[in-house]
Amino acid sequence: MAAALRGSLVTLAKGLSGARLQPLCARSLSVTSSQNVSESPPARADSTFKVTMVPGDGVGPELMTAVKEVFKAADVPVEFEEFHLSEVQNMASEEKLEEVLSSMKNNRVAIKGKIHTPMEYKGELASYEMRLRRKLDLFANVVHVNSLPGYSTRHNNLDLVIIREQTEGEYSSLEHESVSGVVECLKIITREKSRRIAKFAFDYATKKGRSKVTAVHKANIMKLGDGLFLQSCAELAELYPKIKYENIIIDNCCMQLVQNPYQFDVLVMPNLYGNIIDNLAAGLVGGAGVVPGESYSAEYAVFETGARHPFAQAVGRNIANPTAMLLSASNMLRHLNLEYHSNMVSEAVKKVIKQGKVRDDCVCFMLSFSVISLH
Repeated sequence: MAAALRGSLVTLAKGLSGARLQPLCARSLSVTSSQNVSESPPARADSTFKVTMVPGDGVGPELMTAVKEVFKAADVPVEFEEFHLSEVQNMASEEKLEEVLSSMKNNRVAIKGKIHTPMEYKGELASYEMRLRRKLDLFANVVHVNSLPGYSTRHNNLDLVIIREQTEGEYSSLEHESVSGVVECLKIITREKSRRIAKFAFDYATKKGRSKVTAVHKANIMKLGDGLFLQSCAELAELYPKIKYENIIIDNCCMQLVQNPYQFDVLVMPNLYGNIIDNLAAGLVGGAGVVPGESYSAEYAVFETGARHPFAQAVGRNIANPTAMLLSASNMLRHLNLEYHSNMVSEAVKKVIKQGKVRDDCVCFMLSFSVISLH
């Protein structure tokens, strides 16, 4: 299969030898119209876009290999600066973290796998994953949960967006043992960051033509913390009269997502709830291997899978599904204004899945073959 893969990739590269660039437009939220992948590529600029790549742990390096193979064959004008950062493979240090941060700040765009966080306490509560988010102020995580024709699931034609605040909340790394056997873990909610993520959600809904934003909370129990988040969302909702606003308690939200997910459009929530809902919703459309995600600050964009799992038990077995990472890579290309290449990759992925003739370990090969037929 490897030889066939290489052959089809070479053919693809020849077919795309005329691929061209558009200028980069810096933005924190990419909103573009769809483009038929059969159209001719745009005119060329004599430059490439540098993107930081952090493969992460588990199957991350394998998924990034799939991305690099497809990009190379398709003559995508992206040059990766690759860094291996891992807390479980002795590849993590302050110096390495600063190298990664420096690259991300210079390039402003990155693609990354899951950096596994050990559960053992070794003197530092904040993981490298969390420190990256904070230092870049990647406050908004966006996961678009969209059904892919070809995957048989209980619910079909799902199309909802989960927006998660990911710089505070339960992930504040503020824990201490007050007395022996008693640990206090602080959840931090601020008005400033609650209003910021709420504004991001309503702006997203407006730009994407969405009709409703639902705030997810537990204000019936955490009356001050989640109460402040809920109040902030309600205040921002008043500034967007054309967008319907609702709120729902997190436990009820989980049940409603399983029973009737079609009632939701855009959901916005604090950190931990977002982590839970991301994974629950990914399961509705096929699992962690099929849903892309992205994180934004005012200046930077990081693309990754929507449900973050290292899937370490699958390493080297050629069974990890590259769909989520390839779709994340496609979204990254759209963010860079490489519409032609973005649509080519995403449409090829969807075509392969819709045909329903391949298992996960064949997706990369069939993707390349499918891209050729689309070109």
